[in-house]
Amino acid sequence: MTNVRITLNKAGVRELLRSEEMKAVCQDHAMAAISRLGPGYEVTAMTGKNRVNAEIKAVSYKAKRENMRNNTILKALR
Repeated sequence: MTNVRITLNKAGVRELLRSEEMKAVCQDHAMAAISRLGPGYEVTAMTGKNRVNAEIKAVSYKAKRENMRNNTILKALR
């Protein structure tokens, strides 16, 4: 067997994690979860220090209560 050594291009990986394409992928996953949740939730996407993030947030009272009781956001992401 041969030993394979892989060296990551750190600048390239950083650029990939902060790219608009990765932001679109995160938003797609969040929107898929929103479609399983119903009304009262919203998605925000932002570029952080190291990578892009998408956040699902309960905005209505009914959605907040449902999420607190049943962890609906977490279950929708499975």
